[in-house]
Amino acid sequence: MRLVIVILASVIVLQWVLFLAAKYKREKELDRLTEYLMKVQDSQSLPALKSCGEGKIAILESEIYKLITQMSEQTGTSRKEKEYLSKMLSDISHQIKTPLTSMGIMVDLLKNPGLSEEKRIHYAGNIERQMDRMTWLVRNLLTMSRLDANMIHLKKEQVNLRQMVARALEPFEIMAEVKEIELAVDIDSDIWMECDGQWTTEAISNIMKNSLEHTGPGGRLEIRAEKNNFSTNIFIKDNGDGIAPEDLGHIFERFYKGKNSSENSVGIGLALSKQLIMLQNGIIQVTSEEGAGTEFQIKMYSDIKI
Repeated sequence: MRLVIVILASVIVLQWVLFLAAKYKREKELDRLTEYLMKVQDSQSLPALKSCGEGKIAILESEIYKLITQMSEQTGTSRKEKEYLSKMLSDISHQIKTPLTSMGIMVDLLKNPGLSEEKRIHYAGNIERQMDRMTWLVRNLLTMSRLDANMIHLKKEQVNLRQMVARALEPFEIMAEVKEIELAVDIDSDIWMECDGQWTTEAISNIMKNSLEHTGPGGRLEIRAEKNNFSTNIFIKDNGDGIAPEDLGHIFERFYKGKNSSENSVGIGLALSKQLIMLQNGIIQVTSEEGAGTEFQIKMYSDIKI
């Protein structure tokens, strides 16, 4: 009987010891997790978390680490977005400030009562051009921000390609005439394409504007197209300045300005064109030789996804 009592007492003591040991281990593990969370709060980076074995504490540890990793990634993304927004606002401010300053100077010059009629017309024309530039800039920036916010819903419609290219080219006919640039359009009148006519016209227009700005007097801008069972392909080719090899991989980046960029370049037109084309299951590519010209190739696939 005494032996049974001793054995039972030993079992109880052993269970108590094991309970205390397990409790102490859990407390240590919880202390370590608490210390880790405090490090996360004070640290700019995500410190490593050592595994604490198996069981519920290990599961809790794994879930905490997953949650913290996700929160860290979201914080990093938010920080990058804020940095991008800050840079974009700085660029926008600079791009608007330049024409405003120029317009202010010319307005002061126009106030001179002794100014000749020839100079008055010249300054008024410059002010009009700067206003057109600001209008284009603001319109494209608003379009880009609306695309980023998914506020533009592209629609499917059958569009006559030759007519769409004519609409895209119309705003630049005077520029081409002044610079004596030949405009050559080679597109069959029976080519139709499924796309959003308004926004695809905008995308093509920005590419034409870029090509004309980099083509000198007496140059040539050629627009042609072809269609097959898989896609409609549009080619916009100039014989202008061309793009430097080191700039070629960056021309579709927002606010990027290469070494051959014009002084009025903002660096958003081509980025916007690419975004509008890609949203319609299309791709845009460019080949160029510095000093010889540039060709943009737009491929709009038949199975359009909008």
